[in-house]
Amino acid sequence: MAALTSSTREAFTEAVRAVLETWPVLQIAVDNGFGGAYSPQKAEWMVDALQQYFYDNDDLEQEEVEDFLSNLMDNEFDTVVDDGSLPQVAKKVCEMFQQCQQGRLAEVREYISQLALKNTAGRAKVTPMKTPTGEEEEEEESEDEESMECEDTGAGLSSQPWQQQNASATGTKEEEGGWTVVWSLEPWWCAVQDLSNIAHLWLGQGVKGLKSSI
Repeated sequence: MAALTSSTREAFTEAVRAVLETWPVLQIAVDNGFGGAYSPQKAEWMVDALQQYFYDNDDLEQEEVEDFLSNLMDNEFDTVVDDGSLPQVAKKVCEMFQQCQQGRLAEVREYISQLALKNTAGRAKVTPMKTPTGEEEEEEESEDEESMECEDTGAGLSSQPWQQQNASATGTKEEEGGWTVVWSLEPWWCAVQDLSNIAHLWLGQGVKGLKSSI
């Protein structure tokens, strides 16, 4: 590893800070106090820890930097990074370090300026999940139970023989809120029988009328 001058070290420090400050996962952890009351201080300490990791180890691979960052987030902010951003952050820091080693400070400072503009444009936001109250939990459980009862009832009807489903039956069911539902299942053949009786009655009356006229 080529020795870094004071100017290149300063540039690398600013580059690491710019990358971490625009890392949404770390922003969210700091803004919401995942690391406790000293979350901002921990984020600043991560800048020093990460750059020192490069100074203390020669020829670091990207995967090693990923693991180092992952451990820092887990230990300091109790956060497991699984959004796929770790490889991107590690790769960019490695690139910045290589450019500082090669003396390409103009490129490093240009990238830092771009990240600064991005950071001022807007930070990542997170909305805490609403914890349901006791009443809301009871309502949800009641709705789930009613839904299961409806599913069971539907399954029972569909599994019954056709004749049983069409059997004549009447009854009542008391619903919530004091409502009572009256239900009736009249088989189609009852309607046919009624029509047959009407036809017989009409024909009988016609025959009687014919006889009386004779």
